[in-house]
Order: sequence, then C-alpha cells, then structure tokens
Amino acid sequence: MTWGSWGKQLSKKEMQSLINFCISNHITTFDHADIYGAYTTETDFGKAFKDSDIKREDIQLISKCGIQEQFGGRNNTVKHYDYNKDYIIWSVEESLKHFETEYLDVLLLHRPSPLMVAEEIAEAITILKKDGKIRDFGVSNFTPSQMEMIGLRVDIDVNQIEFSLTEHSAMHNGTLDYMQTCGIKPMAWSPLGSVFKDDNQQTRRVHKQLGALTDKYNATKDQLLLAWIMKHPSQIHPVVGTTTKERLKLAVEATKINLELEDWFLILEAAQGCTVP
Repeated sequence: MTWGSWGKQLSKKEMQSLINFCISNHITTFDHADIYGAYTTETDFGKAFKDSDIKREDIQLISKCGIQEQFGGRNNTVKHYDYNKDYIIWSVEESLKHFETEYLDVLLLHRPSPLMVAEEIAEAITILKKDGKIRDFGVSNFTPSQMEMIGLRVDIDVNQIEFSLTEHSAMHNGTLDYMQTCGIKPMAWSPLGSVFKDDNQQTRRVHKQLGALTDKYNATKDQLLLAWIMKHPSQIHPVVGTTTKERLKLAVEATKINLELEDWFLILEAAQGCTVP
C-alpha cells in the first residue's frame, strides 16, 4: 500500500530495486489490494516486476477485492462493498492484467459486507480456482462468525487482521482461537500498532519496557514488537509496511528472536497498564 501514490510514490526503477532487495533478503510475498493507490499500485508494481529478472514462481502475490470507491474512474455514488460472483471474478481478472501474470497466490475479500452471500462467494472462488486464476483464498478483517459462514461453503486459508501489541483484541474475542481451530493462517496488518505513532501513557510504558529488553535480545524496539506477535501459537505473519531497506532487513532478523515467556507477559503488561487477570 505504501509503495505507490498512497505512500512513497516510488518510480519504476525504485520499485524494481526494492523488489530485488526484498528477494535477496528472503522476503518473497507482496501484499496488494486492487484499491491501493486509487486502483493504480498493482499496475505500477506489475510494470516494475515485468522488467525485472525475477521468476514469477519465486514470489507470492496477494491481492484483495471488494471495496468499491468513488475514485479511480469507477462510476460509484458511495463507498460500498461488492461481493457478487461476477464482480469477484472480474476483480481478479483485472488484477491479473495489472500484474501481467496468470494467477494470484492468494485472493482475499478485503472487508466483510453485511450484504455478502456466502454461496455466491463460494461459487466465484470455485470458478477462479478451477480456472487456475487463484491458488488460495482468504478474507481480511473477518470475525469468527463471518469466517464460519464463508468457511462452511469454501475453504479459507488466510485471514488478514489488524493485530499488534496495542491492538490485540483478536487474542480475546475468539478470532485467533477460531483460526487455530480451523487451520486458518493469520496475517497481521499494522503490526507495530501505535507504539511509534502516539505519545501517551500506554506508549510510554511500552517504550520503557522494550528499552529494558533491547540489550538482552540485542534487538531494536520494532524487532521486539514483531517478535512479540510471532510468539503467538497461531503463527501470525506480520505484514510489514515499511519501504525502508534497513527496516525491512531488521524485520527479517526479528524472525530469529524467541522471547522468553515472562518477557512476553512483561511487554503485554506494559501495553495493558496492569497485570493479566
């Protein structure tokens, strides 16, 4: 999301450089959505990737569909969600054109709609898989009951949710429990939460606790935040939004950090402002 016009506005050459840097540091999955950059970033990425020397089978492309906005040349009168069968199929085919590829590794429904019909979604996904246009299917920001409704009709492989030290409600509202039970892989967007964005009592407590652990783990604060997420038994995959190469490299190195049990709870206590019940 941060690569195109909604973020760093990287040129084609800069995108190629960043793609190559990611690959050389064992980051091979790129998380997109049709709406990013007002429906332009997929095309920008696709052009950069096409002119690279990287093989398609060496990367994984994720994209999301369903959000209809009032920009990008779309004739919409209001922001809404569209999950009818024809629209899902059309959206995927558009993404394939943008990326100049024959398939998506994962398709996600971007946000749940109160009007979505599970049977119609399942029919679209079945067709897309049969035609080889997507390999896996998932959702984003879905609750356990919404996952169950869809999952009874078609297999869900992934749910991408907001999850971080400062937004960890998914640990308590049954979302991560349900995903573990059903074998659904969690992905976490905004994995650093508000720790580096806000200056308040919570973030000050967190910074103090993380600072007390950086020497012990020979790690930066952002690495510890990622390690805290990855300690969860549901095996959460953080979606890292930075375009800074050094921070990307630090994120990869964070996968090697195994927080001790009590340190994990010390960090949680700092975020909550109290001990666990």
